[in-house]
Amino acid sequence: MKKIALFAITAFTAVSFSALAQKSNKKGMKKVLFVVTSNDKLGNTGEKTGFWSEEFAAPYYELLDQGVEITIASPLGGQPPIDPKSADPASATEDTKRFDADQVLQEKLKNTLKLSTVNQKDYDAVFYPGGHGPLWDLVEDKSSIALIEAFYTHNKPVAFVCHAPAVLKNVKVKGEYLVKGKKITGFTNAEEEAVGLTKVVPFLLEDALASNGGIFSKGPNWQPYAVADGLLITGQNPASSKLVAGKLLQELK
Repeated sequence: MKKIALFAITAFTAVSFSALAQKSNKKGMKKVLFVVTSNDKLGNTGEKTGFWSEEFAAPYYELLDQGVEITIASPLGGQPPIDPKSADPASATEDTKRFDADQVLQEKLKNTLKLSTVNQKDYDAVFYPGGHGPLWDLVEDKSSIALIEAFYTHNKPVAFVCHAPAVLKNVKVKGEYLVKGKKITGFTNAEEEAVGLTKVVPFLLEDALASNGGIFSKGPNWQPYAVADGLLITGQNPASSKLVAGKLLQELK
């Protein structure tokens, strides 16, 4: 009888410690907000755009696989548009294949939070995937501008890849452009010319950030290149997505 009682106590204690450990791990889990575009129109071309799937998928899984909890938001909430060109099988990577097959993630994407309802206090960092979509909505979105400023002023990392650094165009901290005097990169003028959209986009990202005082640098077209300047992390193109995620993970440690 004593042995049964002792076993019961031991089992209960083990379960209790396990529950406490899980609770502790969950409490210590880092939380990152992903912000994606709601815009699906490529200017006046009649073509579709949105966020670029690789720029979402590669960082998403890089962070998720390290135990980071990810929430997704967009200006309109609900299902955000995916650039159809990024869904082309010719552009597929292991991450985009995983993305396509991930039913849990697809359900999350159908139910993105409305950007105006989120608060930086609930997250440890924010990440913006690119694609051409953000150039027409997130650049001017007041909730996005205020959110980036709030993350940065509360000493939390802000990360962007490819066209996403364009959303920094109107972000100011203490009256100065956030990018002023900071090392930064993004989709280059040469890469925009290579895809034939210099006359379609509302502005050239490289020129805009440089004119706001950013210290813009770049690598060869389509090659991985990312820079970090304190809390500000930026990547040049789709191939740079994992580099950005890696630098963000370093900041979150």
